[in-house]
Formats: sequence, structure tokens, C-alpha cells
Amino acid sequence: MGAETAETALQLWRSAVAADPARPFVTAYDEATGGRVELSFATVDNWVSKTANMLVDGLGAEPGDRVGLALPLHWQSLVWLLACFTTGTTAVAGAPGRVPECDIAVADAERLPAALDSPAREVVGTSLHPLGAPLDACPPAAVDYGVEVRGYGDRFDADPAAPDAAAFEVPPEAAGGTDLLGGAITAVTCTGTELAASGRRKLEEWGLTAADRVAIITSAPDSPAALGSRLDVLLGPLAGGIALVLLPGGDSASLQQRLDMERATATAGARPGTPAHADPRRPLT
Repeated sequence: MGAETAETALQLWRSAVAADPARPFVTAYDEATGGRVELSFATVDNWVSKTANMLVDGLGAEPGDRVGLALPLHWQSLVWLLACFTTGTTAVAGAPGRVPECDIAVADAERLPAALDSPAREVVGTSLHPLGAPLDACPPAAVDYGVEVRGYGDRFDADPAAPDAAAFEVPPEAAGGTDLLGGAITAVTCTGTELAASGRRKLEEWGLTAADRVAIITSAPDSPAALGSRLDVLLGPLAGGIALVLLPGGDSASLQQRLDMERATATAGARPGTPAHADPRRPLT
């Protein structure tokens, strides 16, 4: 496939949205409250557009800028990844408890002080509230994502990033350990084309179809790098327009109940206390 027609991670997203905007994209459970929120492709795309406009118009982001994601796995983490693809900025995964070197830092409340002490020229704090509510207290030097993003436009119009531009980076400090597939998290920088190609390969390898529903089982310290050094856990299902469920690992009985209720057919991440042979869902590897 020539460079002029190379598929990118952004195009995977746009194709999935266009295919069926009203279909659920991500269902997320809040670890603290147990609350559940379901967001369609159209709703997430609206958040992505608003976030992209905030990045460019509010934070002065330009293609090639590094956007550090000092965030756990959450539906807002997915929005920020997609917004970076949309704006041609490079999403940089933060290690658990750390803020990566970046131009713009996006941090949860726990890492917000570290982000403000970092060299980032702009700092965004997010509460990670299930419904996108503001922070309980936002320092004056930071931008409160839950407050500011709502004022930006519902459409983002800009030329797509070059397919060979850096789209996602796992810096050395975020490498090590294992991702949700049990593989090693490696330091890597991937272009939008490389991400899309890897997602397509994984979709075929896993044999997923639009009838599937993939549960991503997370723990609080997980960072975006836990989705894989090439974001396969996100982009493999996305390549097939497949719905995701974000579930905190937590209690084994509660986890199994939620997996059953959500009719998950495949899982990424550990299922504590559940013998593999007793679970009909296939683990992605």
C-alpha cells in the first residue's frame, strides 16, 4: 500500500464511527463508586473533537508536540489518545505514578502536582469522574479538563497528520513490566500507520468480529502503555468496530458478575481467582 493511501490509527477510528455512530463503543465501571457509564461511538467522537479543539485552540498544540498522558486506563485516556491522533500530536504514555517529558501534560489528581513541577508548558488536570465532572480543587496554574473542554466545538476540522509522523510513544521510563496481554512493555515510538497495521493484524489473529465484546480488565496503576506498546488492545478491536468494556480487576466475584452481565466474549487482563478452563471467554494473547 503506497504512502498516499496508508491507513492510520485515526482512520481506524473514523471508519468505526462512520459505520455505526449509535453503537456502544466503551462501557466503563468506576473502581471507587462501582458506577457504570456507557458511551457510544458518536458520544466518544464528540469528546474527541472537543478535546482536539481544546488542544489546538486552548493549549496551542501543533503537530509533533508531545502530549504526556499521566493517566490510568479510563475512558478519558482513550479520548486523549484519539484526540492526539486527530491533532497530529504524539501521545506519550506515562509510567505509573510518573509524568513523562512532554510539551503538554495531562494528569490525574494524584499526579497533578508532579505535572505542575515538570517542564511542560501547559498542564491539564482531570478528575476521571465517570461523567467527566470537574476536579474537586484545581490549582490556578492548571487547566481543569472537565470544566474547559465543554466549551469547545463539537467538530474538529484540520488536515490529518502525516502517516509517518510519530503518533504514540512509550518512553524508557514507562517500559518494563507486562501489558494486559502478558507481553513485555517496550520503549518504542510508532507512527499512525504502524499502529493501524498492528491493529489490523491483531484483529485477524484474534478472529474478532463485530459480534464480539472485549473486556479490558485493569488495575489502578495501569497506564496507557498497558494497552500494548502498539496499543493493540485498543486498536485491534477498534479495527473491527468492536465494543469495549473497561473493568477494574478488584473482587473476583464482582468481576465475573460484570463479565456475565456485559456479555463479554473476550478478555485482556488478569482475572483473579478464575481458572482459565472454567471461563468460556477467550483471553487475547
